[in-house]
Parts: sequence; C-alpha cells; structure tokens
Amino acid sequence: MLVYILFIAGFILLVKGADTLVSGASSVAKTYGLSDMIVGLTIVSFGTSMPELIINILASLRGESGLAIGNVFGSNVANLLLILGVSALINPLPIKRNTILTEIPFSLIATLLVGFLANAVLFSDKTQLYISRIDGVILLFFFLMFMAYVYNVAKTQDDQTGNDVNKKEVMPVAKSVLFILIGVGALFVGGIWVVDGAVAIAKVFGLSESFIGLTVVAIGTSLPELVTSAIAAYRRSMDIAVGNVVGSNIFNLLWILGISALINPLPFNVLNNTDILMMIFASTLLILTIPFGQQNTVGRISGIIFLLVYFGYIAFLVQRG
Repeated sequence: MLVYILFIAGFILLVKGADTLVSGASSVAKTYGLSDMIVGLTIVSFGTSMPELIINILASLRGESGLAIGNVFGSNVANLLLILGVSALINPLPIKRNTILTEIPFSLIATLLVGFLANAVLFSDKTQLYISRIDGVILLFFFLMFMAYVYNVAKTQDDQTGNDVNKKEVMPVAKSVLFILIGVGALFVGGIWVVDGAVAIAKVFGLSESFIGLTVVAIGTSLPELVTSAIAAYRRSMDIAVGNVVGSNIFNLLWILGISALINPLPFNVLNNTDILMMIFASTLLILTIPFGQQNTVGRISGIIFLLVYFGYIAFLVQRG
C-alpha cells in the first residue's frame, strides 16, 4: 500500500520540483547573461535526467541490462514525441538556428553511435550483441565533446552580450541556486517514487523487464522532462522547453548509457534495434517538421502528429510484448 501512496506523492513532487527548477534555472540564465537554451541543455537537462541516471546505475549493478537499455531508449522516444508534442500543444515552440544545425543533429549522431557500437560485434566472430566498457568510454568521450561545445557557445555568447543583461525578475544568486537544488531533489525523489510504484503495478500483470523499461520506467523517468518542458512552454520559456528535451536525450545516450556500460557491460537484444530506428525516425521527424512551422516553429499540428506517432509506438510495444 505504501508504494502506491508514494506513487501519487511522486507526481506532486515532480510538478513542484519542475516548477522550482525552471524558476531557478531561468534566473541563473538572466543573472549571468546565459541564454535559456544553454541552461536547458545543461542545468535543467542534468536535473531532469537524474531519475534515469539512478535507475540505470541500479539496473547495471543488478545486471538488469534490459531495464537499463530500455529505460534510455524509451525515455528518448518519449522526450522527442510525447514531451515535445505536449509542449507544442501548450505553446508553439520556436527552434533556434543553432539548435537546428548543431544540437538536434548531435543528438541524432549520438543515436547512430549507440546503434553502431551495440551492433559492432556483427563484424567479428562473436555472436552476443552488447555495449562493452570500451564502448562506454567512447560514449563518455563524445559527451565531453558535447559539453565542450556548450561551454564554447556560452563563452562566445557571454562575450557578445557583455553586461547588457535583462535583470527583470532575477532572484539573488543564492536563492536561484537553492531553487535549483530543491527542484532537482524533488524531481529525483518524485521520479524514484513514481517509477517504483509503476514497476510494482506493472509486475502485477507479469510484464517483461524489457517492456517495463521501454514503457513504464521510461515514461516514469521522463515525467520530470515532461513536467519541466510543459511548465516552461506555459511560461513561454521556449528555449528551456526545447533545450531540456535535446539535452536530456544527449545526456541519456552518452552520459547515462556510458556510465551504465562502465559499471557492467550491457547485453543488447537485437529487438532493441527497432527502438534505435524509432529514435532515428523521431529525430528525423522533428527536423523535417520545423521548416513547415511559422519561422522555424514546432506548431500545434506537429505536436498532434508527434503524439499520434508516440501512441502508435506504444501500441507496437504492447503487441511486441
């Protein structure tokens, strides 16, 4: 009974945590002259990816590779289709040139890299597909490259903006940091409670580890991103809404999957190649729909299309079992 009570309490923590995190992160952006996109790609993405990180570390330590891989893949599909879809329905999302030309393609390249590394043994005499510790090091290397890119963009932007920063509605730095820490903590605890409750409910129906990872756990750990991006879209902090999704996907594939593989090599089920293809399709769909929106915007019609594709994907997973 306690797990179900915590399940409900987890949702409340997610909502309040996301609200607090967005407030603190937006204030930090204004204080230091950083764009909302940079903050979304870093501080917010890291905070909302905490549930995925903890779940994957625990799954790797327990040798539950299906749960670890399914969590990352399912979360990324949910980020691109479910979260961007819901956010676009709340308010159309303008996508900046840097995001179109660099961040989204980088996320797509990260997906292709994971797919290549997971299937690399096909070119050897080994029969078992897996993501090895060496693969984990490669993923972490590319993650460091991404962080170097973000730092360079932030530094260039700082040089260009100088001291002409809009100080309106800026909280003191200490209060902003406190809000971020409280928000991340609430998201972390809320995500864990929601996932634990969801897994307990799913196991009652005898669902497989892979299916739970791709659906229940993936959606559960994506709730922080969903709530954060939805609230950011409602507040018209569009760059945080978009940056959160793109940044979280890169964090999931390179940082979280890299650490998971370092802890324990992850056996890879050939069926998961379908989920990699789905991530590639979702990223491509996002890139293709942007030019059709007004001034490079993901509009409400695109949001509806994303949601329909996502529900179709979930139906496919249910059929696949």
